[in-house]
Amino acid sequence: MADRHTDVYRRVQRLIAEEQPVILDGGVATELERIGIKDYRTSDKSHWGIWALYHAPHSVLEVHRRYVDVGCDVISTNTWAIISAQEMEGRTALDQRGRSHWMDVARMGVRLARQAVEEGGRAGQCAVAFSLNGDVSQRSHLGTLELLSRAFESDPPDLILMETISLIRDDLTVPAVEAMLRTGLPVWLSFRRCRHGVCSVYGNHWGGPEGDLFGRSAHEFERMGVGALLMNCLPVDHVPDMLPWLRDFTDMPLGVYPNLGRYLDPGWRFDERVEPEDYALLARHWREEGAQIVGGCCGVTPEHIAAVRERLKGTRPGLRREAAGASGLHPGGAPETRTLNVPRPWTDEQGRTLYPLPFPEIVCDAGVFRPTQGSFLGVSSE
Repeated sequence: MADRHTDVYRRVQRLIAEEQPVILDGGVATELERIGIKDYRTSDKSHWGIWALYHAPHSVLEVHRRYVDVGCDVISTNTWAIISAQEMEGRTALDQRGRSHWMDVARMGVRLARQAVEEGGRAGQCAVAFSLNGDVSQRSHLGTLELLSRAFESDPPDLILMETISLIRDDLTVPAVEAMLRTGLPVWLSFRRCRHGVCSVYGNHWGGPEGDLFGRSAHEFERMGVGALLMNCLPVDHVPDMLPWLRDFTDMPLGVYPNLGRYLDPGWRFDERVEPEDYALLARHWREEGAQIVGGCCGVTPEHIAAVRERLKGTRPGLRREAAGASGLHPGGAPETRTLNVPRPWTDEQGRTLYPLPFPEIVCDAGVFRPTQGSFLGVSSE
């Protein structure tokens, strides 16, 4: 299918080409929790945040408006769990009124974001990204993605954001990306990865050593036609060093949008210690490491994003590599002098670490079976 690049997406491309920062929104599902929707629970992780599209679409519109008003260049739809919604509809009364099914909800997600942009007077300046959990783990999800493309025929977003991907499953991840590329819409991929490998929302690392396999995968995604590569849904202290490493493998635009806080049933525990200006200073360092696209994931608010936008004005992406002792690029060559307020581990009264949880490094001695991605999932690699 021919490229379906909209004028507002071309604006995003121009910002990147001109080395200006592209500002994403922050958390949508957690912001819905923060504004206090009745009966809303992010603890239902099976359809993280999407409940509001069925029961409180006006609240979703309000959250989008908040991000539009602080000057985001891209806002994302509240549709992250849409590929699981059709399964939930079959098992539970996700929509007790019985008026919507998941493809209608997908269309509604795009329309609400568009409405917020238009009502905010920023048509042509703020793109709409269709948020999608890209961690495809079932073959049935590939069929769901094919059907989803039909919803885009009447209500297309400006780009598709396949996010929070952990493992790269050759028989699922690549076909899923190919299915979205066939829509002709720009596709961005975002991974929950840091320099130590697969990273959880709590900062734990899991999986065996993989060398430069992820970097090589990034190179292949670029060859396929993916428009940008980002990191998301990981703690802020796991961001450093990832972008300079990735730059060795790809020329795609790179970006980051991490979390603030952590999931604590029945909802999200916000980290009030990292104020908007603190988050903006962290974003400045990510910019110095080469970030061209910057935003926030769970727990990041419109106030944080507003501070990021202001702090990154006039900056250019750098090439900082801490290990090499090279400094990043600063306007006028002047480095920042304010001390960063980097979150410290949370401990109990006995000083034991509660978050992020310590996790042992996996070491494979000679003669011991070396784990593969399939073996971690309980799937034979034979």
